[in-house]
Amino acid sequence: MAVKKPTIDQLKKIAEDYAMNITDEELKKFQSLMEGSLQSYERLHQLVEPGLEVKYPRTSGYRPQPDENPYNAWYRKTSIKGNSDGKLAGKKIVLKDNVSLAGVPMMNGSTILEGFVPDEDATIVTRILDAGGEIVGKAVCEDLCFSGGSHTAGTGPVLNPHDLRRTSGGSSSGSAVLVATGEVDMAIGGDQGGSIRIPSSWCGVFGLKPTYGLVPYTGIFPIELTLDHTGPIARSTEDVALLLEVIAGDDGLDPRQSGLEVKPYRQALTGNTENLKIGMVREGFGWEGLSEEDVDQLVKEAAQTLAQTGGELEEVSIPMHRDGIHIWNGIATEGATALMVNGNGMGTNWKGHYNTRLLDVYGHGRRTRANDLSETVKLVMLLGQYMQDQYNGRYYAIAQNLSLQLKKAYDHALSHFDVLIMPTLPMKATPIPDDSASKEEYVSRALEMLPNTAPFNVTGHPAMNVPCGKSDGLPVGMMIVGRHGEDDVVLRVAHAFENISGQLG
Repeated sequence: MAVKKPTIDQLKKIAEDYAMNITDEELKKFQSLMEGSLQSYERLHQLVEPGLEVKYPRTSGYRPQPDENPYNAWYRKTSIKGNSDGKLAGKKIVLKDNVSLAGVPMMNGSTILEGFVPDEDATIVTRILDAGGEIVGKAVCEDLCFSGGSHTAGTGPVLNPHDLRRTSGGSSSGSAVLVATGEVDMAIGGDQGGSIRIPSSWCGVFGLKPTYGLVPYTGIFPIELTLDHTGPIARSTEDVALLLEVIAGDDGLDPRQSGLEVKPYRQALTGNTENLKIGMVREGFGWEGLSEEDVDQLVKEAAQTLAQTGGELEEVSIPMHRDGIHIWNGIATEGATALMVNGNGMGTNWKGHYNTRLLDVYGHGRRTRANDLSETVKLVMLLGQYMQDQYNGRYYAIAQNLSLQLKKAYDHALSHFDVLIMPTLPMKATPIPDDSASKEEYVSRALEMLPNTAPFNVTGHPAMNVPCGKSDGLPVGMMIVGRHGEDDVVLRVAHAFENISGQLG
């Protein structure tokens, strides 16, 4: 029998954990009553579960040596080709290493998963290959993707190509670096608190967190079901739009999806913002202790430049934006503990595709090697479990209720404006903490940059980083936010700025 019958001692411990007073005699009766259900588990073990399709041949690739990996951005190099033609023909694409790619090791930035090899392709992998793209590898990401800095991956820090002493941003750290250095044409990133937009901003590339549910998350390691997004990173708006056209759309397996319309996004790239109203969000600037003057100034100048493309620019106040980070903290801390930790990355109570092999390997790893997790993951586990134990999930529930109010606040502003603008991040890339860094510095460098990006993971609005200049040799990003399902409008505005900023040199 695959599923063993629980012992009386095991049942006694469970009863104690649930604060039940049950005698050994009663436990024996419960043990006997479980026989019928255990037969069902035995039958489940005999049945063959469906897996995700693997359509194209490949080899496992290789881990590149340091001379081939100067920024430590590659986890694996591969050459996996799909159709001979299609929208992505001739394009080289790298995947964030939280995306399942059959036959190629997947670490998700964490030593507790090292050695795991998926046996299935994520939905977006098949779509990329069907469209003629070549998947050239897996990019390093942060430990379980829980860091906005690039210093937590089990394979070591990912270096910013603009200054090797500084962070490239996380958690899609390697994805943005490989795009910025021209080693790939496009990348897939993931975003639960800004993890596409953060490294895109600090590396000086374009990165879109699509509308929640537009791109299927099937086959990708999650953090929190209501915050998970995946999307494109590239060196131009056109390539972001192209990759989005390929990967967007329901797959019938992801509960995050709700039938959003997929559009011909490249057709939206008109090079102008005529008849569009652009709102510059006052509360996105001037974060005390975080915002740098040169960053705020460059984004304001970029917004003024953008107005020259035909749109109407006006300042708008959204006071609740300042509470977005607090709402995100309430959801992310307890939600990640429930799904990413206690739920072994899969959890329960949703319909769709579960990766049972990944669940098993990760569940074993986190129990036997928890000490090897990053400080940020440990912090989330400790605080998230404490809040659940002491307050019964009350504050997670409050945060989710407030998320509806936060969405309404942005939607109200977006009823008057077509897009909203603010700095993607309040500051330029920060130094990578060295081995002597305190725990406080390590954690601060991982989470301090989130106040403008994280709220839009809560509300699900499309949000895109657009490079808008440099200060002290470091890139600065402007974030463009749109209405739900209007990723095309966000891309149009980004393209208009890209065009005019290119003309201005």
